[in-house]
Amino acid sequence: MPTSGTPARAKILIVEDDVSLQKSLAFILEEGGFKVQSTQTGEEAVILARKEKPDLILLDLVLPGIDGYRVCRILRKDPQTADIFIIMLTGKRKIEDIVLGLKEYADDYVIKPFEPRILIARIHALLRRKRTSGDHARDALDFEGLTISPDSYEVRIDGKKINLTRTEFEILSLLAGKPNQVFTRSRILDHVREDNYSITERVVDYQITGIRKKLGRARKYIQTVRGVGYKFEE
Repeated sequence: MPTSGTPARAKILIVEDDVSLQKSLAFILEEGGFKVQSTQTGEEAVILARKEKPDLILLDLVLPGIDGYRVCRILRKDPQTADIFIIMLTGKRKIEDIVLGLKEYADDYVIKPFEPRILIARIHALLRRKRTSGDHARDALDFEGLTISPDSYEVRIDGKKINLTRTEFEILSLLAGKPNQVFTRSRILDHVREDNYSITERVVDYQITGIRKKLGRARKYIQTVRGVGYKFEE
């Protein structure tokens, strides 16, 4: 049965070239109450995502044809598919691979082999985030030259839209939502992952670096508190 708070019969697209694993994943997800479609190639994944509009995609990185990173870039640039949640599912374990995956607009990153119950929990966590974002309208956060709109996931500097990844946006919204409050790296990581995510806190530093680069002159708002974490300083 679907977990409370998760949309019933949410649609999941599995993109995995290992047929055995693909079938195992489909079985696990169908037993968990999800509608499942599967494909083995990146090209077909893009076609199905645009046609079927799944709620979430489980995306392998190493695929025949275009790889998972490029699939991610294509889907995020297309308004039809930009809001689909993406979990990268891969055997790559290096911190550089994880950071690259998140920078390419993935919402989460699960390393093979994985515990099925943890994968299901992470799927539910992302889908609950989608539902929660639509439950209550949230006011835009306005600062000098910087506007953050939580409901539309938009950031504008002097009226110009800035393209942040979903993870970057979540971090910026967290900090800006409580100006001058210091957040530890672990607290930031817990907020954007919504579960016990087993990667190092260095990922937060990479994300902050990316946010600052994109904000330009508005980067002044994000301050490092040495030995502790970060804060949004008005």
